[in-house]
Amino acid sequence: MKNLILLDNPLVRTDVTILRDKATMEHFFRLALKRISYALAIEISKTFRTEEYEVDTPLEKTNGYRISHPVVLVPVLRAGLSMISAFLEMLPEAKVGHIGLQRDESTLKPVDYYYKTPQNLDVAKVILLDPMLATGGSASAAFDHLKERGAKDLVMANLITAPEGVNKLARDHPDVNIYTAALDRELNENGYIVPGLGDAGDRNYGTLKV
Repeated sequence: MKNLILLDNPLVRTDVTILRDKATMEHFFRLALKRISYALAIEISKTFRTEEYEVDTPLEKTNGYRISHPVVLVPVLRAGLSMISAFLEMLPEAKVGHIGLQRDESTLKPVDYYYKTPQNLDVAKVILLDPMLATGGSASAAFDHLKERGAKDLVMANLITAPEGVNKLARDHPDVNIYTAALDRELNENGYIVPGLGDAGDRNYGTLKV
C-alpha cells in the first residue's frame, strides 16, 4: 500500500480508541476527531512547498518562510465537514470547496448531488476530507470531479481506512496519497468498515437512529 501514509503517534492512537468506543458521547467524539484532524493537517503539510522572504523582528531583519502555493480543502458532505475547522485553524489562508456524494445503500456506489470548488485548482494543493474510506467509490468519484476541473496535486485525509478503499484508489488514482489515522481489517457484508467506529457523520452530529 504505497499510497497510504499511516500516522504513528500515541496521541492519535488514543483518540482513535475514543472514536471507536460506542459509549463516547458526541462532545468527546468531536474533540477526538478534531485533535486527529490537527495531526493529519500537520503530517500533510510536510509536503508543502515554501518560499523564503525577509521579515523584521523587534531586533533585526531575518529570513522567514511562507507556503508558496494555494491550498484548497474539499470536505465530502456531510461527514467531511467535521474535519474542516481543525484544518482551517492550521491553514487559515486555505480556500474551501464542497462535494456532495451519498452512497446508494443497495449498490454501494456513490451518487453525487453537489459540487462547488474555488478556481485555479491546477496550481493548488487539494486536500479531500472524509472521515471514512470504505469501498473507495465516493473518494474515487470525488477525485474524478476534481481532476476534471484541473486539480493535479491531490491528497486525501481521513480517520479510518479499509484495505478495499486503499486498493481502489491505488487502481483509479495512483497519484493520490492517503493520510489516515487507522487502517482497519476489512469491510463487512454491508460495506461498513470493521472494527470501525460506526457512521462518523451520525456520531459527530448526534443523528444516530435509536
